[in-house]
Amino acid sequence: MPKNHSKRYRSALKVADLAKEYPLKDAVDVLAKFPKAKFDETVELSFRLGVDATSGEQNVRGTTPLPNGSGKKVRVIVFTDDPQKALAAGADEAGLAELMKKIQEGWLEFDVAIATTESMKQVRTLARVLGPKGLMPNPKAGTVTDDVAAGIKAVKAGRVEFKMDKTANIGVGVGKRSFTPAQILENAQVVLEAVGKAKPNTYKGHQFIKSVTISSSMSPAVRVASTEFSKY
Repeated sequence: MPKNHSKRYRSALKVADLAKEYPLKDAVDVLAKFPKAKFDETVELSFRLGVDATSGEQNVRGTTPLPNGSGKKVRVIVFTDDPQKALAAGADEAGLAELMKKIQEGWLEFDVAIATTESMKQVRTLARVLGPKGLMPNPKAGTVTDDVAAGIKAVKAGRVEFKMDKTANIGVGVGKRSFTPAQILENAQVVLEAVGKAKPNTYKGHQFIKSVTISSSMSPAVRVASTEFSKY
């Protein structure tokens, strides 16, 4: 074993064979046995896809609700002409011109931005600021909606968005280390199915999902058996 592996990594090796693939349930159980950090780590499911990352037609993205929530406090802003209604529905910040100006001046203290259909005519001008950070409202992500209250509720309850990066990989939070293994497993199964169903119609390859691992913020990754996603 290389000497530069951390003490935490070496401890993890005592409870699992990291070269082995595990059924998803077993992988979650293995993760639960790893040493914990001093903070409540995020648990993430990571995917390597077989799509052509350079093809816009094979871009993979979507959203899915987590049955047990994400365990994360989500800060939501709403671009709307009726800020009071959005604030009453649970938005952390709401408005249009003033909120846009605040963001243009560098304020980005939020996790999700929702916009009404009408407000998007103006919000599009923020694409260069919000786009690179993955914060731009998007109809496919359910963040451009005229049912603002439902949009806020879904995001706050634990709806997660996933989006493929430039190397055809996706990482999705599926809970916290403080969750029970059963809660993490249920969330992970939902995310696995959602990513599988997001396969582009133009993809003609043999295997859409090439590999999946599960890990927490400070743990090594546990490989998930291909039988869990081979149907995709």
